[in-house]
Amino acid sequence: MDAENKMKEIKIAKVTVNMGIGPEQNEMKTGQKIIEQITTSKAIQTKCKVRQPKWGIRPGLPIGLKVTLRNKKAEAFLERALAAKGKVLTKKCFDHQGNFGFGIHEYIDLPGVKYDPTLGVRGFDVLVTLERPGYRIKRRKIRNRKIGKSHVIPKAEAINFVQKRFEVEFQ
Repeated sequence: MDAENKMKEIKIAKVTVNMGIGPEQNEMKTGQKIIEQITTSKAIQTKCKVRQPKWGIRPGLPIGLKVTLRNKKAEAFLERALAAKGKVLTKKCFDHQGNFGFGIHEYIDLPGVKYDPTLGVRGFDVLVTLERPGYRIKRRKIRNRKIGKSHVIPKAEAINFVQKRFEVEFQ
């Protein structure tokens, strides 16, 4: 990577926090309290897209929650989430376009979060989207284009970025 090329700098586009709940509405309310407590942002419900009769779910039924964090809020939450994992990840967490994700087994593993017996214990997933300047061309309304092969973030560069920026070790 060229150190002087500003277009090759990697940054965090967003951090998405997911929590799978299932069709139970009481669980949905407690999950929403947990996810809003740990992220300090409003959670939205995710709806099922396919029918699974064995699990009792159908299209349109709310089965999970998610919060999308951006900018400084995303970086601060990612620091806390990586601290909960002991700043250790595996290389399998990364995809071929530089994004990565990992799970936290219990929300009380996050630093600064206290256990609330009325909420119980739940886990969640943290998904991080990395991008470079110029990625807007794939989202813009007029003349949108694909990201060129030389501009896509390879897995090795994403691992290197996370290692340097957040001091993460890999197994």
